[in-house]
Amino acid sequence: MGIWQDLWRGRSADFDSGSAASNSIEMTKRNHTVSLTKQGAASGNLRINLSWRMRTSDIGGPQRGSLLRHPFRTFKPEMVQAHTQSMVNVDLDLGVMYELTDGTKGVVQPLGSFFGELNAPPFVKLSGDDRFGSGSGETAYVNLDHRDDIKRLLVFVYIYDQTPAFDRTHAVITLYPSNGPRIEIGLEERHPQARSCAVVMIECDKGEVTVRREVRFVYGFQAELDRLYGWGLQWGRGYKSKAGR
Repeated sequence: MGIWQDLWRGRSADFDSGSAASNSIEMTKRNHTVSLTKQGAASGNLRINLSWRMRTSDIGGPQRGSLLRHPFRTFKPEMVQAHTQSMVNVDLDLGVMYELTDGTKGVVQPLGSFFGELNAPPFVKLSGDDRFGSGSGETAYVNLDHRDDIKRLLVFVYIYDQTPAFDRTHAVITLYPSNGPRIEIGLEERHPQARSCAVVMIECDKGEVTVRREVRFVYGFQAELDRLYGWGLQWGRGYKSKAGR
């Protein structure tokens, strides 16, 4: 009866906390911090995935009608359209700024081919570069067996050398801990001119590993995120190779 009441009132189910059905935690402004230590996931590899797709309203996809007229449509997933440059000229990239406990700072990102290392400093590795928003997206791994060597990690997303289009994509960062539910952070806020977004901060303090939602859009690139969080790195203009474009 509860689900029909929600449909009638035009509401969606609340998944701010872990759900047995979805096995996920949605991080929101209200529910913005998760302790991986408390859920027994402060070790092993933490997988961080960026995925995105076009908003169906922007590519002429079918509009979803009223739930009152078509109540079972809520159970039908929206069409997932693969990306091509004819639809949208956007290339979202996943990056991680890191600060280790010995003071070492740097970045892992596709731009400049800084893919990192998993079993050696910085204990963060990017699996590759997805240019067009495929189903698998881009993935980074964090070796939390070395959490005592890690001070903080800023997970961010930026648009490489294309027209700003965060407002035209459904972008989601999903964290897959070694134990417990996955953690999802949606970039649903409309910032049409933004080029970068600080999504989540991971901090390791005395064995406690916490994940904090940020979702702060900026109109510049990595250097602006750096200034915002006081990383102190030196940035210059970089380019990707043409291979795999």
